[in-house]
Amino acid sequence: MKLRAWQKACVESALYSYSRKRHFLCLATPGAGKTTMAAELAARLLENGDIDFVLCFAPSVAVTSGLQNTFQRRLKKRFDGRIGAVGGAYTYQSMRTISEEFWGLFDSHRVLVVFDEIHHCAGSDQGGVNSWGEEILVRIQHKAALTLALTGTPWRSDKRPIVLAEYTDPAGEIQCDYIYGLREAVLDSVCRKPSIVLIDNDRVALNNAKEQSVYSCLHELFVKSDVRYQQLLHDSDALGFCLSLACAQLDKLRDANPDAGGLVVASSIAHAEKIAGMLRDDFGKSAIVVTYKHKNAGMIIDNYRRGTQEWIVSVGMISEGTDIPRLQVCCHLSRITTELYFRQVLGRILRITERCGAEAWLYTFAEPQLVEFSYRIKEEIPFSSVLRFEHRSADMQYVNLDLNASDSSGKKHRNVCKAPEQHDSKMWFTEGSNSGIIAPLIDDSYTLECLGKFRQRLVGLTF
Repeated sequence: MKLRAWQKACVESALYSYSRKRHFLCLATPGAGKTTMAAELAARLLENGDIDFVLCFAPSVAVTSGLQNTFQRRLKKRFDGRIGAVGGAYTYQSMRTISEEFWGLFDSHRVLVVFDEIHHCAGSDQGGVNSWGEEILVRIQHKAALTLALTGTPWRSDKRPIVLAEYTDPAGEIQCDYIYGLREAVLDSVCRKPSIVLIDNDRVALNNAKEQSVYSCLHELFVKSDVRYQQLLHDSDALGFCLSLACAQLDKLRDANPDAGGLVVASSIAHAEKIAGMLRDDFGKSAIVVTYKHKNAGMIIDNYRRGTQEWIVSVGMISEGTDIPRLQVCCHLSRITTELYFRQVLGRILRITERCGAEAWLYTFAEPQLVEFSYRIKEEIPFSSVLRFEHRSADMQYVNLDLNASDSSGKKHRNVCKAPEQHDSKMWFTEGSNSGIIAPLIDDSYTLECLGKFRQRLVGLTF
């Protein structure tokens, strides 16, 4: 198993650290290859005779399946948790139902425990625990020979401490034993360079029984009215514009790499079905849907991973830890507007491979918090001095959402056309905003109309 430079350095750092303490926390940007590094570290510890078994825990079955495959391939031993295996991978949820006999392994053997996406587990000896964090504190904290915690987003939206982590006092900043950020990953060609496109509209009308209010941009709409982001996500014109940009970009990428794929992260099952229908009917694209209610969700994801279909539309299934390297374009259309979730979604298109190119494109709307998160990501790459505002520039294709246009059959359709150049130098930031918001369900006491021209801003990361 060929290791990247950062993975080798992290393994050596962990081996040295374990001579002084039992817990090691690795922060590596999504898509950098944390699982491969963890498997290599486990192999070295087994070869050195420092441990007897390896147990991995992760937030979902899809992630544990990936862990099992990677560890089994590197260790060259079974990793299915059965008799004769060197270890196994389990979900955090399963910790509450695992037998006492299983936990007895810690009393008789030296066990390395790997926690993937450790930020899902909250709590410390001082409190603030959630159910998963409590199991770790009670069952593992003082019994495991060694622990390795992995994360790409080392914080929680509810501000609780991450279990087993150390924090500075009084600043409360998390202390990581090894950090490999997006800046380094892009420079090392480990991750793709992300481009985040923020979509806006210059005339948005909010109608209720008594009056109509018109706003000059989405920022003004969300700040000065009670409208919820969810309402915009269900607007057919807004969805159509977003999907048109994403489809055009994916078509361009597939000219060079026919395997390139696109991901849409939807808000609900009905929302996902609507989007998939638009991709098929309005844009002539192949699209499949996978949700948390699909009993065969893992199979659907795996078939897409190995296939050549253009789009996969997901609800609650492809947000973190799911490895589909051919994904290069993503539409973030979820009603969840936390920074943790935003970064995890972005991470789905950052993993670079020899076959796929180095471009990654994320499309979303200029909701104030998502704008803020986008600029934070841009600022993580200080050597990128260019921030471009691309508003219908002359060299890019845009969609004119003319709902009166019809084909010969009388069916209305969307026209792709060149649009006049526009300039907008506004940058929006929100300080001290609550990054833990999930937009409520739609309020049907009013209607939302996008009457003006759609426009986009490109948060570009260039070198």
